[in-house]
Order: sequence, then structure tokens, then C-alpha cells
Amino acid sequence: MGIETSKHANAFLPNTMDFGELENMLQEPSATPVCLPVEFLKGITRDFSVEQELGRGGFGVVYKGILQNGKMIAVKKLFDIQVEDDQFQNEVTYLIGVKHQNVVQLVGYCAESRWEAAQVGGRYVMAEIRSRLLCFEYLNNNSLAKHISAESCGLEWHIRCNIIKGVCSGLHCLHAECRIVHLDLKPQNILLDDNMVPKLADFGMSRLFGQQESRVITESRGGTLGYMAPEYITNGVISTKSDIFSLGIIIIELMTGSREYPHSSEAPSEHFIENVK
Repeated sequence: MGIETSKHANAFLPNTMDFGELENMLQEPSATPVCLPVEFLKGITRDFSVEQELGRGGFGVVYKGILQNGKMIAVKKLFDIQVEDDQFQNEVTYLIGVKHQNVVQLVGYCAESRWEAAQVGGRYVMAEIRSRLLCFEYLNNNSLAKHISAESCGLEWHIRCNIIKGVCSGLHCLHAECRIVHLDLKPQNILLDDNMVPKLADFGMSRLFGQQESRVITESRGGTLGYMAPEYITNGVISTKSDIFSLGIIIIELMTGSREYPHSSEAPSEHFIENVK
């Protein structure tokens, strides 16, 4: 089935292009992420067809890319109107050097621009068309958000415990070894592999700290309400504690199946504590 699908996908590749070498590089686990041409990504996603779509969010759409040998990668195509090159560059440069079992593996990226004439108000102007894409290892077990509901959909306790351990391990790598604060840690940004091993993903909001920095203050406060630390929302203070606050909320969700802690709902503290217990 995989071979038939990949042959069909290859029909979208220009005949003049030979992408065998690129595919070989993508299949090497220890390789540095590759700069990929947009035509190659069109080919392995069947020209970004709806049938290949894995999911979509506020910043882009994720597609399943199928290589000639049947191996799959996830291709995240950012919406042109939402593309902020700072965020795109952050995600690429921060993840290139990260090799950890609990951080999603970046395998490639694309940053191409072209100019086209477009008619505006009766006259033609030149418009820049940008293509910004990120390619990751393919994980087909969805995000943690898909597994959290009443009592976490019956997940056994040892699985929940291992998920928490894995997220902590990934965060420790980011904080201690890479000096990166994620800043948008939430169940939707924690992907799971076939063995329910969690992998941190989506580093568009992340901040890289210098060697002597332990906290910074920012005017811009991107993130997801409900997971953002109070000092970050109120005063723009960023530190590793920002991610630890988010982690605490995620642990509560994994234990109780909901995020109804007192500061975000009308539930009394006693009821909340009892529910967590």
C-alpha cells in the first residue's frame, strides 16, 4: 500500500528533478535537518492535497508526506498571512541542534520566496509569495490533547506517569542543555509515538536565553491562556518557571481529565483539591 501511494505521490514531481539524494538524507536519523525545495514537498504531499492533511491550526496545516520507500514525515505548511520570519527562524535554529527522545525531531525545512505580478486597484504591482515549511518525524498517535478527557480516556496510571516523566525529561533538556524556554507548552503541543512516548513540539513562541540570563521581560505575550504563568501574563516575565507552570496544568489535566483549577473556574478550592486527590 505504501509503495502504491508513494508512486502516486511521485506523479506530482517534475520529471526533470531527481530527489533521491534528499530522500536518503531524510532517512538518516542522525543527519542535520535538510533545506528542502518546495517542489519536493509538493511531490510527497500530492501538492498539499486535502487527503494528506493531518491537522490544522491558527498558523498552518500539517500534511503527511510519503517518501518513495513508504516512510512518512509530517510537513507543516505555514499560512502566508501568518508567517512571521522571526518565529519560523526560531523554530528552525532552535531545533536543529536538539537531539532528545522527548523532543520532536526536525528533519527538514523550506524557506523560498518568489515575486509575482498581481492586479490591485486597476494596476499591477509585484507581490512576494513566501513558502515557509517545517518537516518533522511522523508520529501517528496524535497529540496528548486527543487522549485527555474524563479520567484521561482510561489511560492506565503507569502510562500517565510515563508521559509526565517524558515531558519533564524533554523540558530538562530544553532548559538545562539548550537554554530554551518553550512558552507554549500545552497538550496540543505534546505529540505521542506508537509507544505513547511524549515529544515536545511547536517552538514558534520559544525564547533562547544567553549564558548569563535566567529571566527576561518582554512586551509581547504570545501563548495560550490557561497555560500561561501569571507573571508572564501580568508583567511579561519569562523564565524556565513559565514552562513549569504550564507543566503543572498539564499534570492536573492528566490526573483529572479537566483543567478546572480554582483560578480558571468557579469550582471551590476544596472540591478542586479533592478531585486531584
